[in-house]
Amino acid sequence: MAEERTRALRELAAVARTRSTWHRERLEGIDVALLSEADLKSIPSMTKRDLMENFDQIVTDRRLGYDACAAQLESGGPLLDEFHVVASGGSSGRRGIFVYGWDAWATCYAAITRFQQRDWAGDPSLAGVERITATVAAAQPSHISAAIRRTFRSPTERLELFPVDLPLDEIVAGLNALAPTILMGYSSFLPHLALEARAGRLRIAPRRVITISEPLLPELRALLEETWQVPVANGYGMSEGVVSGSCGHASHLPDDLCIIEAVDADGNDVAPGEPSSRLLVTTLYNPVLPLIRYEVTDEVTIRSGTCACGSSFSRIEDPQGRLDDLFVYRTGTVIHPHVFRSVLGRDLSVIEYQVGQTAGGAAIKIVTSGASDAPSLARRIETALAGAGLDHPIVEVEAVPSIDRGPAGKLRRFVPLEA
Repeated sequence: MAEERTRALRELAAVARTRSTWHRERLEGIDVALLSEADLKSIPSMTKRDLMENFDQIVTDRRLGYDACAAQLESGGPLLDEFHVVASGGSSGRRGIFVYGWDAWATCYAAITRFQQRDWAGDPSLAGVERITATVAAAQPSHISAAIRRTFRSPTERLELFPVDLPLDEIVAGLNALAPTILMGYSSFLPHLALEARAGRLRIAPRRVITISEPLLPELRALLEETWQVPVANGYGMSEGVVSGSCGHASHLPDDLCIIEAVDADGNDVAPGEPSSRLLVTTLYNPVLPLIRYEVTDEVTIRSGTCACGSSFSRIEDPQGRLDDLFVYRTGTVIHPHVFRSVLGRDLSVIEYQVGQTAGGAAIKIVTSGASDAPSLARRIETALAGAGLDHPIVEVEAVPSIDRGPAGKLRRFVPLEA
């Protein structure tokens, strides 16, 4: 696998230096024919700002300028009958646009589904069970995990999309009629369905549950597993081209298609078992948009050891957030989202929440399944913030019927103050 990555890295770098004016300057002085993974350390990282401000100089096909890709993203479908455009940025607030050639698009789909297919085929209890997949996501999905399934459809699987902004009772009725064997959806929305199932209104018996597009928090995983008593896969993926696969035991990274460096805040490698501050991603299979040491601000923990499934691909813990979720106050105090989650996650009546940073604390919106003591929650969070070093924090908690999910349909849980 290391030999294959090296071959693909050299091929990608050669294309990037030949056809991308931005990368040509960046790779000056590097012998791409001898480039190794170790040599990547000498190349500066690439940020989302770099990509969006230099998009036309980074793509290797002159037909794929930013304006054309952005317009196609809004209209949907392939660009020039060959290229596929997706976006990210719902959680961090800054949108990124990514374009794939046809071969890369097909490769990405194969990377998403290979572990799912293996898991399904390898479980004797699923022999003869029809794959009927219900996805609860945005009506016009721009994130890769949902958008790519509009292109590909397995002949052995039925697929149906339920827009996340439909009334809950309509989604429940549609799911009851479909009777899916695979339930897929945004991590922040599936708890609504779990509570509907516990109340007896949602009467489905999925054999697999897959969360996508958002961090899967421990308390949400526990709720889903307890409700349906089946494996819950965390479909960690990014529109940049890294998509994990779940074998039923763990989530695996696509080590054959990407080089992934887990680093701390200073850019140093972190050891297995330690959470990263961000990832530096080199996507080896999409020469149309070369991403070389591209910064992704996810906190990811790569696990040590081998997997019970026999795969040697790297395993990861469920990602819990992003560097962008950190709240930095004017005194210099930095508050990690875990401070809020440790309180909100223990209140079983809180289905979803959004935490907005204020000058002296936070304003929090919660959606609950019943009565919740908002003042008590606020006091407990104030205590937690004070314990984390914030002087005299002030927290307001408001119960609301729903929280705006934005144009991508995803919930932005933590909203820092604008710099």
